[in-house]
Amino acid sequence: MAWMAANRALAGIFVVLAVSVSGAWSKSFTITNNCGYTVWPGVLSGAGSAALDSTGFQLAPGQSQTLSAPAGWSGKLWGRTLCSTDSTKFTCVTGDCGSGRQECAGGNAAPPATLAEFTLDGSGGMDFYDVSLVDGYNLPVLVAPQGEAAGGNCAPTGCMVDLNGACPADLRANGGVACKSACEAFGSAQYCCIGEYGNPSTCKPSAYSQFFKNACPRAYSYAFDDATSTFTCAGGDTTYTITFCPSTTSVKSSSPNSQAPGDLPLINGTMAYTGGGQASAATAARPPSRFILLGAVLLVLAGAFS
Repeated sequence: MAWMAANRALAGIFVVLAVSVSGAWSKSFTITNNCGYTVWPGVLSGAGSAALDSTGFQLAPGQSQTLSAPAGWSGKLWGRTLCSTDSTKFTCVTGDCGSGRQECAGGNAAPPATLAEFTLDGSGGMDFYDVSLVDGYNLPVLVAPQGEAAGGNCAPTGCMVDLNGACPADLRANGGVACKSACEAFGSAQYCCIGEYGNPSTCKPSAYSQFFKNACPRAYSYAFDDATSTFTCAGGDTTYTITFCPSTTSVKSSSPNSQAPGDLPLINGTMAYTGGGQASAATAARPPSRFILLGAVLLVLAGAFS
């Protein structure tokens, strides 16, 4: 009967929608500690974004943990080091979030800290991500996209070098376990890109930011370092790995597309961010997920009423 066919069609549509939502509208971050010591990752969601399943946890050397993120999520992840618990609270020498416990629960990273920053499903449906040393440095970090979109401007980025030993004396923090930004060290408007220096025309790279840029050319070295430091991936099925203390081997293995750069310290001139419309050839050839969903719905309806 027609009504029974219609009911079956509607049930099929709900199944298609459920599969589509669960598969296409969430991303994941796999966080791995490749350091020879324990790292405590911290997570802070941006304004209007839901908190992830965990906002802070412990990773022993070699351990990994995966976090799922909802569509449209924005926020940052970082590593805390030299953490301990006394009789009253949990604290870390670098990257402490001030919560007094392992979960950061809305607390931000105290500088200096290397930050991995994300905006998922942003302008044009693109994911935007970067590794930032604007708040200083405490750990080597690699962010690597995984999935069909990887390649081109959807590429690994990060700071693989251990900068703590080479940190200039006037930026050295906590006995050399972290490296401050010039803004943190001196607090001047010129280094912090505020006040009359609050725009790209007046806030220029300094000798201090150039120290970070020379060592880690794909990471943000100061507030307006967008051109070589912001990366984009088409939304869809792209997921991300975040590795503390990455090796060269881990960089190469994280690049499934042969056109993706395999050696982070080199700058590929084609990778400069020029807008939200960039995508790899593989992504451009793939129809948007909403059209795939529409096609599936039409097939269900056609089967029900035929």
